[in-house]
Amino acid sequence: MDLIVEGIIEAFRLIFRGDPEVLKVTLLTLTVSLSATAISLIVGITMGTVIGLTRFTGRRFLVSLINTGMGSPPVVVGLIVSVFLWRNGPLGIFSLMYSPYAIVIAQCIISLPIITGFTMASIQQLDPKLRLQILALGASRLQLLWILVRDTRLPLLAAVMAGFGSIISEVGAAMMVGGNIEGHTRVLTTAIVLEVSKGQFGTAIALGIILMILVYVVNLVLTAAQQRSKPR
Repeated sequence: MDLIVEGIIEAFRLIFRGDPEVLKVTLLTLTVSLSATAISLIVGITMGTVIGLTRFTGRRFLVSLINTGMGSPPVVVGLIVSVFLWRNGPLGIFSLMYSPYAIVIAQCIISLPIITGFTMASIQQLDPKLRLQILALGASRLQLLWILVRDTRLPLLAAVMAGFGSIISEVGAAMMVGGNIEGHTRVLTTAIVLEVSKGQFGTAIALGIILMILVYVVNLVLTAAQQRSKPR
């Protein structure tokens, strides 16, 4: 119990004192996580919409891969990304290993199947006659896609929350491809693991509280947008 109290006190001390290291780690966490979420949204919503609307050879296999990716262990994703980004790997010439970019790549791969799967399921739930009605009114295919995405905005916001949650809470892949380098690739989750390994449980709890506050604030904003978009 003393550790929890100590952690809470330490968290408020770090927050209100404006500890430079904590601010740097928190800012990097937000930058990396939001960047990965934004990229995953652009790619995932596009892929999910196309897969949900079309029928093609190999579609069932592709959908099964997406569903498998939704439950893939992050540490396996980290391993695969490491193999590709390592000096002798196919993408080693770009020297991305142990950089924030490597963490963004790994986190995108983690969240992409989640956002794609949510989008695909949302599009498939729409009445097929709705598409015909929209096209019959003279809408272009681009306008059709926009209307369908707009009509599924509630589950898509849930997809954003799920994707962001899977990214910001991830530690295994970030540790493997980022290296947890102080001032360069250290994010809140990897910093917590480091503090626990050093036996600094008070600091670890403080960082955990800061992480939870961060997650809550982002999800509060997304929830407010979701409820405001809810049909009356």
